[in-house]
Amino acid sequence: MTFHPGPRPPARWSHASTYLDHFALVTYRVDLDALAATLPPGVGAQRFRFDDGTESGLVSAVPFLDRDFHFRAAPFVKVSCGQINYRAYVEVGGRRGVWFFGTSLDSVFVALPRLAWSMPWHRDTITIEADRAGPGPDRMSLRVEGRWGSAEHDLVDVGAPLERLDGFADLDDMHTVLTDPVDGWYQRRDGRLGHYSVWHEALEVRPWQVKAARFAVLERLGLIAADTPVHSALVQRSVVFDVHTPPRRVLIAGFAPSWTRT
Repeated sequence: MTFHPGPRPPARWSHASTYLDHFALVTYRVDLDALAATLPPGVGAQRFRFDDGTESGLVSAVPFLDRDFHFRAAPFVKVSCGQINYRAYVEVGGRRGVWFFGTSLDSVFVALPRLAWSMPWHRDTITIEADRAGPGPDRMSLRVEGRWGSAEHDLVDVGAPLERLDGFADLDDMHTVLTDPVDGWYQRRDGRLGHYSVWHEALEVRPWQVKAARFAVLERLGLIAADTPVHSALVQRSVVFDVHTPPRRVLIAGFAPSWTRT
């Protein structure tokens, strides 16, 4: 693997850092027209061509445990809690990245991104358990309960090596697009477009077997059904993330705030 995310941007006083523990990336193939219907004008779904000759979009549920999340300006004020992001792989203004449908956070601090940055974050109860004991394979389970984002998964480490996933040209392409995107966009609660970026070392994920997976958010959007097969499940035990907060409002050609659309 030759992929590298590039040099670490200088930290600003407003940036945040966190450890993401029990990081999982559970991805589904979805119909391109169905995905386009969930995206605002100016945000286009990336098209992935698969080995069977068909094209699809991709969406992911990304659960993890935040450990010691803190802002650089307040290093001694740390928060640890469960989080799960829901994202699609898109292009905005000629740049590839991810579109955030929303986030579940198991903390009262969900009020900060909602109120200060108008982000579509929601309070849910999140339990992530990882079993590394005993002679059998490692397991990881997720349970999310709440009004917005109920979810579950059960994953098993079968010791498989990381290889190119269907839909990608090679491992570098897979890292650039799927596992290590640095740009993210979302629709602010005021209808405008928000953008933020992250930085981390290249992820060293491994493929895990999916025993069960359900994500109400993706089902409610009409992108998957209860029995839709998972495209892939990739797991990393822990990784450090820099989050370049605060998010910014941006103007993109073709993007129309929600109140201006017909």
